[in-house]
Amino acid sequence: MTAEQRRNLHAFRGYVSKILDPTYILSYMTPWFRDDVVQHIQAEKNNKGPMEAASLFLQVLLELQEEGWFRGFLDALHQAGYSGLCEAIESWDFQKIEKLEEYRLLLKRLQPEFKTTINPKDILPEISGCLISQECEEIIQISSNKGLMAGAEKMIECLLRSDKENWPKTLKLALEKEESKFSELWMVEKGAENVQMKDLEDDEMKTLDIQIVYKEEPENQNLSQNPCPSSEVPPAYSPLKPRNFQLELALPAQKGKNTIICAPTGCGKTFVALLICEHHLKQFPQGRKGKVVFFAVQLPLYEQQKSAFSEYFERLGYKVSGISGEIADSVSVEQIVENNDIIILTPQILVNSLKDGTIPSLSIFTLMIFDECHNTNKNHPYNMIMFNYLDQKLGGSSDSLPQVVGLTASVGVGDAKNEAEATEYICRLCASLDTSVLTTVRDNLEELEEVFYKPQKFFRKVESRTTDKFKCVISQLMAETEALAKSIFEELGTVTLENLSRIQNRNFGTQKYEQWIIAVQKACMVFQMPDKDEESRICKALFLYTSHLRKYNDALIISEDARMKDALNYLKNFFSNVRAAGFDAIEQDLTQRFEEKLVELEDISVDPSNENPKLKDLCFILQEEYHLNRETRTILFVKTRALVDALKKWIEENPKLSFLKPCILTGRGRTNQTMGMTLPAQKCALDAFRTNRDSKILIATSVADEGIDIAQCNLVILYEYVGNVIKMIQTRGRGRARGSKCFLLTSNADVIEKEQLNICKEKMMNDSISSLQRWNEAVFKEKIHQIQVQEKLIRDNQGKVKPVVDKNNKKLLCGKCKTFACYTADIRVVEECHFTVVRDAFRECFVTKSHPKPKKFGNFEKKSKIFCARKDCLHDWGIHMTYKTFEIPVIKIESFVVEDVATGAQTLYSKWKDFNFEKIPFDAAEMSAGAQDLNLQAMNGLE
Repeated sequence: MTAEQRRNLHAFRGYVSKILDPTYILSYMTPWFRDDVVQHIQAEKNNKGPMEAASLFLQVLLELQEEGWFRGFLDALHQAGYSGLCEAIESWDFQKIEKLEEYRLLLKRLQPEFKTTINPKDILPEISGCLISQECEEIIQISSNKGLMAGAEKMIECLLRSDKENWPKTLKLALEKEESKFSELWMVEKGAENVQMKDLEDDEMKTLDIQIVYKEEPENQNLSQNPCPSSEVPPAYSPLKPRNFQLELALPAQKGKNTIICAPTGCGKTFVALLICEHHLKQFPQGRKGKVVFFAVQLPLYEQQKSAFSEYFERLGYKVSGISGEIADSVSVEQIVENNDIIILTPQILVNSLKDGTIPSLSIFTLMIFDECHNTNKNHPYNMIMFNYLDQKLGGSSDSLPQVVGLTASVGVGDAKNEAEATEYICRLCASLDTSVLTTVRDNLEELEEVFYKPQKFFRKVESRTTDKFKCVISQLMAETEALAKSIFEELGTVTLENLSRIQNRNFGTQKYEQWIIAVQKACMVFQMPDKDEESRICKALFLYTSHLRKYNDALIISEDARMKDALNYLKNFFSNVRAAGFDAIEQDLTQRFEEKLVELEDISVDPSNENPKLKDLCFILQEEYHLNRETRTILFVKTRALVDALKKWIEENPKLSFLKPCILTGRGRTNQTMGMTLPAQKCALDAFRTNRDSKILIATSVADEGIDIAQCNLVILYEYVGNVIKMIQTRGRGRARGSKCFLLTSNADVIEKEQLNICKEKMMNDSISSLQRWNEAVFKEKIHQIQVQEKLIRDNQGKVKPVVDKNNKKLLCGKCKTFACYTADIRVVEECHFTVVRDAFRECFVTKSHPKPKKFGNFEKKSKIFCARKDCLHDWGIHMTYKTFEIPVIKIESFVVEDVATGAQTLYSKWKDFNFEKIPFDAAEMSAGAQDLNLQAMNGLE
């Protein structure tokens, strides 16, 4: 070891400390390290982490005087698998390792997304060559013992220390092989430096952009008054200086008052919540601790806020965790609440936990924060939580109650027609949240206006097609289908298709027609005849006819707002699926009728003269805005998912607009037409739109109009899209750049009138808030108390009227073909919410198909779908799953008609809770005895 080598190792020790975990090479260094030194280094790693242990290791190493230790160190690195580090030290050239720094930075920024998206066991075989063998073993062990998220965190830790120059590319290939959405964010070709520069160009203020998570850029802009110099990237946990209007919003809550904070979308309400939370937790004396729960109504919003709170508070030494419906079955709510200072929840988790006693009382918390608190009404989970709170408050309990803070951009006014009614509505919201303070920005309005830009609002009335040949052909097909449906009633005389529903005034291609179809289908499900076979034939036929009518109706709605081509493709996909399924005589006839018109429909859909004038106007607006500003960022709001897909295709295929490279964002629930976007898909869509400057437009349904933070946009277009005053304020709040615009584009004058009414209601709301803020606080509190007492009295009286349990046996018939399925006496309730059938003969009543999305949750494993066994029916009945050691069917009540055995009366139920039959709990012993009986019968048969 020369003096120069010693100096070089000392000079480059920073690189070595970032990469080396010394505990992996200690066994090779025993000739030079005493046992007590080895134990000291291992303890340093356990207590402070590998970097501190590496620093101690190097300190000891550089003090060695024995011969051969330097060569021994290099051999140890080589033996353990540190080939890149060994090569760098031998040549004293750390350029390859230096180049990896940008990817380490990118991985750190993407860490929240990585650990919630990636299954480490799936990609480990592909990237193991970039890691130390011991690291691979630890990742597998942690994934098995602590869960996949913990394993993913360990994998990140190991990758951040990897000395292999190809690890970024190897990770990319592994992600692509697994078809992981995360691969879209892992931009190896461009490198992290480009991503970093993009983030810096996005804003003038750069505070929390070090992490690509759900942080809305303008909100981050508004967090701090001290931007970092453009030449440096701020650390992820920079201290933030609040603006004066944010301090004003936080002040009443910091004084301990229950308050609703009403402030514009994009002004930093999340940051205000962080300030309130921090002040609250610090006020407790030695020996006492606060406990905060923060509620988020949507899963993407939950992920966003969990990241924000973790980032802010973990640097201060507080423990932050969260639970959503996605993970509720795999974690202990009780332990997470007990072991953390701040808990982020979707509200239904707490509703369930209070109901089953997992959380005994709200008194366990000292502060509750309700994001998007305007939802606290009717049977929303927020209201369920506050019912519990108010029952405790008004019931004279001596237990302390948590402070309550609500956050919203708009409290709303409901159906109020004047200021007095609006004031009453807001008072009722305050009563629901037990708040007597409404906080808005009043003293620092000028500062707020500097950072919150209210977009200009434009109303654009456009014309629909003057002639619609596509609608004429589809309407003809619908009329024929209706006639076929009517014909099956001819022999019945008194019963007609019309009198099955109260909805008489209906037009093709409208929501009213959709409602009529649903009403007819419900009526058919309980329609009865003496001849049960004939009853089954009629009900099944009507289901097929109305299902086809619904698809035609959907196509007309798509054609009205998009291209005929998109509507026709929608129908072609539907009929392709019909042909691939049962395809009975009725379906064959309906398919043949459609195919006879297909050539004509194809010609109509490609005829340029049939172009939708609405799309021409939309194209003109987009072209004009992007001509004025090529950097325009747009959110286009539409009513349905089908329209999202149609407009995306239109933009991509339009040479004038294809440069916009649209992204899409839709809700998670399933409709009768499509499956929703999964949570990871939503997160990827938001992150892609935020980070990819090539994508200039996001097409979204209502999922994007409330709460979810989206990158800064200067153009919002409401395409035949209007809601209530809350929705208007939220969607308009998406356009937050200076000089932003909001267009309402519609062919319906009523839509414009409704939006203008919303503007009037917004003024009414603001005037009512101002009026309430002038009230004497004691008077306001008394008003709130009176409302609470009245509401509790109503709730208590409703609770006293308990439904009578009907103990008479009932039949469950298939809702489509009326085939007998089981008796209510055969049904058992599994873990209070799942309904299975224990009658052995029921197994012959259904067939199974593999579930498109098999999943494990709690004691359950979802494996397959179950359908009516009749080949000409195949009605969806529910799912087949493994529960503990039992294979059981789980049925959904909306798929069946309930028939009274004694009277023959038939009833429909949409939810199990509405069906008050005698619910017998599932008994494992009963199932085991049944299995033994079957085995005994089988043995007797063999004899």
